[in-house]
Amino acid sequence: MKALHAGSAMDRVERVLVYRLGSLGDTVVALPCFHLIARHFTHAERRVLTNFPVAGKAAPLMSVLEGCGLVHGAFHYPVGLRDPRALLALRAEIRHWRPEVLVYLAAPRGRLALWRDLAFFRLCGIGRTVGAPLSRDLATHKALPEGLWEAEASRLARCLAPLGDAAVDEPGSWDLRLGPAEETAAERALAGWPGKGEFLALGIGTKFPVNDWGEANWQAAIAELGRRHGALGLVTLGAVEEAERSQAVAAAWPGPRLDLCGRLAPRESAALLRRARLFMGHDSGPMHLAAAVGVRVVAVFSARNPPGVWFPHGHGHRVLYPVTACAECKRADCRRYGKSCIVSITPAEVARAVDEALSALDPLG
Repeated sequence: MKALHAGSAMDRVERVLVYRLGSLGDTVVALPCFHLIARHFTHAERRVLTNFPVAGKAAPLMSVLEGCGLVHGAFHYPVGLRDPRALLALRAEIRHWRPEVLVYLAAPRGRLALWRDLAFFRLCGIGRTVGAPLSRDLATHKALPEGLWEAEASRLARCLAPLGDAAVDEPGSWDLRLGPAEETAAERALAGWPGKGEFLALGIGTKFPVNDWGEANWQAAIAELGRRHGALGLVTLGAVEEAERSQAVAAAWPGPRLDLCGRLAPRESAALLRRARLFMGHDSGPMHLAAAVGVRVVAVFSARNPPGVWFPHGHGHRVLYPVTACAECKRADCRRYGKSCIVSITPAEVARAVDEALSALDPLG
């Protein structure tokens, strides 16, 4: 497959296929790249090939991008698709659309998977590609000062360098292009609620069990914070399956409470989060959504991934990341060590991080 370089005749490209897997958080961290693709292929129809969410409560990619103009449509397939007939049907669907360029935005899954992907897209009739991490440098995160690692958003941007600068540090690169419908939905959700003037947002859902800090820890942290900030409101966000658990945690809050789990779509949640003083939660899609709309984040992380790779983008966030001997395991679950990394974080530490974040927002508070 021929590589695409800057200076190509982009005005003659009519159809671009973007390959990006994942759900809410994976989509948000790729926003600078989606903006770059839209700038580079301004006159082309842009569709994304993506997977059904890996978990039932995970929001699909198009729930983040639908209607914002960065892409115009999507092809979907289930994770781990191996059925030959289904693969042939997907290939036929893509060939029928006749994309001329593939933008490869999938996370590295090994060289065998990469070459298998590229062979499939070649069979789909796509002659040019950009973004495939063919070198080790593009497939790995760079080490940064102070023990951190390059953010996934920055690694993706390096892969798309032939198209130009994704401007990861520019706020506009994270613009979800929220519209009147999302803003109206957020206002309606808060209408009549006594805490709408000033509130904190809490999201305790997460895609991977290893990233779950635990209901009891959150209850203790919320109770401690409530003694100092109980005049503020507390909004809980997440999937409908997380409502009961979120309500149990929020019950420790003495001020106004509002549970919106399952009641707002991701883009509507983003509009609501923009109204919050601060977001508290796990390494999760809502955490990335909050950071994208410029809200301060206090995030509780496991040591599943290297520090920095999936941290919320932007400044002023407080990330609690435990350093343990078993760090960077990449496991979705942890039975052997009982999640010793994330459970080593105490409710007092989380409450203190929220205090510091709120003080930074309001030095006189």
